Amino acid sequence: MTRRRLTRHVTGIVAIAVSAVIFLIPFAFILVTALKSREEASLLEFSWPSDIRLVDNLVAVFEARDGMLLRAFVNSTILTVASVTLVVVLAAMVGWVLQRRASRLTGPVGFLVLAGLIIPPAVVPTIWVLQGIGVFKTLHGLVLIEVAYGLAFCVLLFRAFIATIPRELDEAAVLDGAGPVRLFFQVVLPLLRGVVVTIVVVQSVAVFNDFVNPLYFLPGAENATVQLTLYTFQSQYETTWNLLSMNILLITVPPLVMYIFFNRQIVAGMTSGAIKG
Repeated sequence: MTRRRLTRHVTGIVAIAVSAVIFLIPFAFILVTALKSREEASLLEFSWPSDIRLVDNLVAVFEARDGMLLRAFVNSTILTVASVTLVVVLAAMVGWVLQRRASRLTGPVGFLVLAGLIIPPAVVPTIWVLQGIGVFKTLHGLVLIEVAYGLAFCVLLFRAFIATIPRELDEAAVLDGAGPVRLFFQVVLPLLRGVVVTIVVVQSVAVFNDFVNPLYFLPGAENATVQLTLYTFQSQYETTWNLLSMNILLITVPPLVMYIFFNRQIVAGMTSGAIKG
């Protein structure tokens, strides 16, 4: 028994050490590079700067390309809030119907939900569709893309969580005169708080950190999101490493803080359906 505990202890230490090497060391390198001058940063050495340029680099990043980073933060915030709100409401509705209203369509719809996780998205046909409905290169068009791409995963989480809620609650609400809309929003949705928090945090981090979808479906400097601002300090022949590192720090802090504060809720929401169901 002692040997087994010792093995677990050693395994835990090794896991922590590997995680530190993979995550903390690159983050520390970006941090010290963001504090350096342009000349020191170009050496790409893991060393403390001789002259800390925190304020200078911070101002330079925000002033680059007429304040592009500020516009990008606004665009990313609008994109994240709108898409996460829609995906939570729609996925909760779909998950509730699939779990509570079994019919001949339940199997095919469930298959389509799984297909949404397995089949990779096609970029060119999606652009044709967006152009056809007149929302290509628009922020609300990208909101639709983020909702469509995140819906399948969220539906599966909601469906698993709703399976843990007794059906007697639905029946009692119906006997009290609640219609479908009132039943969902006043009875079912408040019970989904744990998985809602999980989906809000996970999807917010995913949308805020998304690089590919804005690059394909929202081109243009005026529509830039925070991840696309990384191009500001890179070119074919030169990279301003100190400003690029400062930019990376600025766009990494919001999702990192959110994940740290809601880490327990994320784990609880991801495992609740598996444990209770």
